Amino acid sequence: MTWQVLVHGPLTRLDERVSRSLVDTVPRWLSELASDLGNLTVALPVLAAAMAYAFFRGRRAAALYAGLAMAAVPLLVVPLKEWTARPGPLEPWAHGYYPSGHTATAMVAYFGAAYLVSNRLVPVAALLTLITGTGLIVRGFHWPLDVLASVALCLPLLCWPLFAARYGRGRIRGGDAWRTGNGGTPSRSTDGPTS
Repeated sequence: MTWQVLVHGPLTRLDERVSRSLVDTVPRWLSELASDLGNLTVALPVLAAAMAYAFFRGRRAAALYAGLAMAAVPLLVVPLKEWTARPGPLEPWAHGYYPSGHTATAMVAYFGAAYLVSNRLVPVAALLTLITGTGLIVRGFHWPLDVLASVALCLPLLCWPLFAARYGRGRIRGGDAWRTGNGGTPSRSTDGPTS
């Protein structure tokens, strides 16, 4: 995608045609509300609350990984924005639209929060990310490829909190294995680890 944006290839031209057909297909107040889910002032407090919850539940490493993933977002997104210097759909005089920082922020914040609180919230995180990206495209703040590039860019970042959420729950205490059962309640196994 980045190569196509840099050379203004066929994929980029298709992207621009798709964007023109989608911009303002819903009321602007609705698309702006959806795109605002990717604002730092909205997404970061959600992640911070989930990090505090995980921290006080004894999952400090998982909270740290989620915070590091969010801190890595501008380190990945900003250089790409500067390098590609892609103009916006409604602001051809402005540059730095590829990839979408709002989409990246929403994705890492909401998925990170879901992994820290409960895996049952992962579909909610996916929905919030989808709503954010759709709002950005329909409002004309970003091209569709900007949003897709952010999703692709942030998938590896989500491995940190996912790994911590999946494997950071079990603890070894007093030689016994403590595991989290399906109901979320720790259960003690005195027979040693089972396969």
